[in-house]
Amino acid sequence: MRSIRVETSAATILLTEAPETKIKDRQTGEIATDTVSGEPLMTLGVVHIEDGESSLLKVTVPQSGVSEGLTLGGPVALPGLVARPWESTFNGQQRHGIAFRAAAVTPAAFPVQGA
Repeated sequence: MRSIRVETSAATILLTEAPETKIKDRQTGEIATDTVSGEPLMTLGVVHIEDGESSLLKVTVPQSGVSEGLTLGGPVALPGLVARPWESTFNGQQRHGIAFRAAAVTPAAFPVQGA
């Protein structure tokens, strides 16, 4: 399916869950990797705040894209953030959602109020 670029320049994004290794198969403990580079993937939680509304998101980033200096509750930037619709059938149940992926997660600054 097609990826949709997510514009975040007007948003405040706060880190709510520290990056951790993404598990592909919980039964075997297999780690998820990028299909092109083979690099291990990480997931993290953020709250995306824009125009007075907020959304909790899980975002996947390559392990090399996780920057030093991240602070829980602190602002972050997600360069190259895209949304990709997905659907699957599990145990006869149809499931669907939106997966978010970024090239990196880096510390950011809080926006200046009244600017």
